[in-house]
Amino acid sequence: MVFHALNIWDFFVLLMRVSIIAVVVVHVLLTKRDVGASIGWIGVTVLMPLTGGILYSMFGINRVHRRARRMVGQHPWRSRTMSSQWRREEEGNFAPLASMVSKLTGRPLLGGNAITALHDGDSAYPRMIEAIEGARHSVLMCSYIFRPDGIGRRFCHALVAAHRRGVQVRVMVDGVGSGYFDCGVGRILHGAGVPVGRFMHSMLPWRMPFINMRNHKKILVVDGLAGFMGGLNIGEENIAASRPAHPVSDTHFELAGPVVHQLSEAFARDWAFTRGEELTADIFFPPQVSHGQSLSRIVTAGPDMDLEKIEYTMLQAFTLARRSIRIMTPYFLPDDRFLTELALAALRGIEVDIVVPWHSNHTILDWARAANLPRFLDSGCRIWLARPPFNHSKLMVVDGHWSFVGSSNLDVRSLRLNFEINLEAYDDALAGRIDTFIATHRHVRLTHHDLDRRPLWLKMRDAAARLFLPYL
Repeated sequence: MVFHALNIWDFFVLLMRVSIIAVVVVHVLLTKRDVGASIGWIGVTVLMPLTGGILYSMFGINRVHRRARRMVGQHPWRSRTMSSQWRREEEGNFAPLASMVSKLTGRPLLGGNAITALHDGDSAYPRMIEAIEGARHSVLMCSYIFRPDGIGRRFCHALVAAHRRGVQVRVMVDGVGSGYFDCGVGRILHGAGVPVGRFMHSMLPWRMPFINMRNHKKILVVDGLAGFMGGLNIGEENIAASRPAHPVSDTHFELAGPVVHQLSEAFARDWAFTRGEELTADIFFPPQVSHGQSLSRIVTAGPDMDLEKIEYTMLQAFTLARRSIRIMTPYFLPDDRFLTELALAALRGIEVDIVVPWHSNHTILDWARAANLPRFLDSGCRIWLARPPFNHSKLMVVDGHWSFVGSSNLDVRSLRLNFEINLEAYDDALAGRIDTFIATHRHVRLTHHDLDRRPLWLKMRDAAARLFLPYL
């Protein structure tokens, strides 16, 4: 009798294992585009059905994409960014890029913009707080990291004061980056009545937000007219004058002109996703006037309907390069497609300069980077190390004309798994300023000799770290 019961139990366990494997395999085959990821998930589930099934349900299913698909076409503000009054065409070598990105993003290239680079929190924070303090109608703010430290509380004070004088304030922070168990700024702002959204935050295991699908965007729009975006989080480590223990340099950008409409739209989409509130009022999308000569456009990317759009934009720009490609990034762990395009550019005589920090704030990423760099050196790319402090800027210039800046790092996580926002600009003057800034951080050139003379144990460590490249 006991033997019979055991047979029934064994049969039930076997049936459950086979069912889990079948469900995961079918879902992977129908939804996963990456062959490596597909093989990995199927392999783990076949070897460990229960564990693999649980992990896949938590980390393998892109619920964001499904929800985003349902939300497409539901935003009445979208047409406001399409005003023919500000649409402009790019001429010359980059015309194919401008046309491609228009089709890729559905956003037009807009003229009449002014773009100002702000380096470090010392110069950016005062401008941002001043704009919030002068707000009359609306403030939209999003930050991946928003610390409740001294500078964070100054921002909170300005946001609360704006809310109390009748300004429509909306603040969104990432559900992990700004504190998973305790979100200090969320408590402060919510306690004062300011609407706050925590992006992709949940304590439920099957909606676990760790690791993937983070909102890495940094956005501030005041009265729909003054915009700020770039790589700068909110924290005292970004203020050099405060002499932090671990200082972080960064670059942010102040925007004025029609492209601010697109910045507002990017925030409004994420806000609708997070809080379910549609920001359709005119105070968020007022009429624009010309502020400069820059042709600009916002490009968003994420594991939803914007999948890989920032990466595609970069790859297309590399193919059009005729003289130079300058890149500055805090984390440099791109995939083989990125490597191929940069290598081909270098092989056809383009000057390719890549500036990375001497040490970043993520040691394992530095190890993996060291093992990945020889392939770029082999093709003729020049790798430069920037001395401390750690620079978190994400900057790109091609041929001294096209610039691409924003929140996106050059690693697989940022390009495919996070929600990011970048700005492209067809502007010689802006490109020249960014190019010069990148050049000033080309402190030490890295060579094959530097990498080859490392001890064997370091090479083994770095090579092992590189195996986790898709997950770093």
